[in-house]
Amino acid sequence: MKNIISVLIFSGMVGMMACSCDGFLDEKLKGDYSSDNFYSSQEQAELAVNAVYNSLYNNTLWIFGDVASDDAVKGGNAGDQADINDIDDFSATSDNGCLSTFWQDTYETISRANNVIANVPGVDMDESMADRLMGEARFLRAYSYFNLVNIFGKVPLKLDPQVSEDKIDIPLSSVSDVYARIDDDLKYAAGVLPVSYASEAGRATKGAAFALLAKSKLFQQDYDGCLSYIDSIEKLNVYSLVKNYSDLFKAGSEDSTETVFSIRYINDSNASLGNNLNVWFSPSEEGGYYFDAPTQAYVNCFTEKTAAGATDPRLDASIGRDGHPWFNNTTFSSDWSEATGYLVKKYDEDLSDTYAKSQSTVPQYIIRYAEVILMKAEALNEDGEPEKAAVEVDKVRSRAGLAPTKAADQNSLREIIRNERRKELGFEFHRFFDVMRYGKTYAQSVLGSGLKWDDTRFYFPIPQAEKETNKALQ
Repeated sequence: MKNIISVLIFSGMVGMMACSCDGFLDEKLKGDYSSDNFYSSQEQAELAVNAVYNSLYNNTLWIFGDVASDDAVKGGNAGDQADINDIDDFSATSDNGCLSTFWQDTYETISRANNVIANVPGVDMDESMADRLMGEARFLRAYSYFNLVNIFGKVPLKLDPQVSEDKIDIPLSSVSDVYARIDDDLKYAAGVLPVSYASEAGRATKGAAFALLAKSKLFQQDYDGCLSYIDSIEKLNVYSLVKNYSDLFKAGSEDSTETVFSIRYINDSNASLGNNLNVWFSPSEEGGYYFDAPTQAYVNCFTEKTAAGATDPRLDASIGRDGHPWFNNTTFSSDWSEATGYLVKKYDEDLSDTYAKSQSTVPQYIIRYAEVILMKAEALNEDGEPEKAAVEVDKVRSRAGLAPTKAADQNSLREIIRNERRKELGFEFHRFFDVMRYGKTYAQSVLGSGLKWDDTRFYFPIPQAEKETNKALQ
């Protein structure tokens, strides 16, 4: 994270015990810190929170947000990363490597956050700083559970450091209980986090907590709750849309007025601190692996021309397509993507030969203000106020040069709002979550009638490794 994370630090295992088998491994850890001597100062508490942010760099959310949706296919070489194909066609079983990796990485974030939440209150430090650090940890834990509950449904709700068997073996919690914990964490975070930071930009803020709360309420179909938290965001008076959409996906854009929360990167000798999505999504001509290939279905949703008769500028800002400008004064070729003829453009950066491709500093947005506006439009429309909803969605359309919507009723405006989310937030890893919450009829219309539906939606299976090690799972 730019300005707050400069080195990869401890792995989040502080506070954990290996086992209690007749003294085996009972000897204290060797090295600078152990569970006995860490969390003894404000500086160490801040390091612990930084470690929670660091864990966000292990990012495979695109496999679920994009590839599992109708916006993208796996891409890359046909035989490479076969497990992603199983996510793409919904045939993944519990031994799928992508499921296991995402599960482990996300619970690593949760584990680090839990250690902060359990230990910071006991540190002799400034009380307001302690509250802030707790708020950051609880925001990041809530964000992690938000992703888990939308991919797996029922998941173990682990809220304490894993220092004993009863803290490790946690049963599945219902979807409603997971959302209740998400909301509780975010309410706490919103109460203690600052609106902004004089330095160390990139940390979670009050606005970020309100925005994720609004999104949580939207996904639970609590439209009044969603609108209430959006009202809280608006009263902060710190966010607005930037003028040019394409400017959002350039180095330095993380500090724009549209950024509510993003994963930030730095370009230095430590490649793990750069945005490696630049490698995963770029063409082989640039040293990339050309995964996450956009579909023709995504391109086809850009049928509406601007008021000036041009193509919606969000299309070419989001993807590369044949004959259109790319980077380094080159023209994109469909031959660069054998899967679909298209590639993601949002995370590509024109880097000199001095730096590796993985050193991109283009941010990964978690929440942009444009999404907040679209959430407000959706909530208003579902609450039976399409006229007010149209005013909001037109704010996003206007930036793209589109004429005001002429939708006069709730049903037609609903489709416009959904299409605007798809165009505006394409390849920011939201689409699969949206398709699922829109319901069975919509999901099967875009993903195929053969999609298996479990009660309210489709969920991926819990990884086999969790089933084998968590004795509380049924």
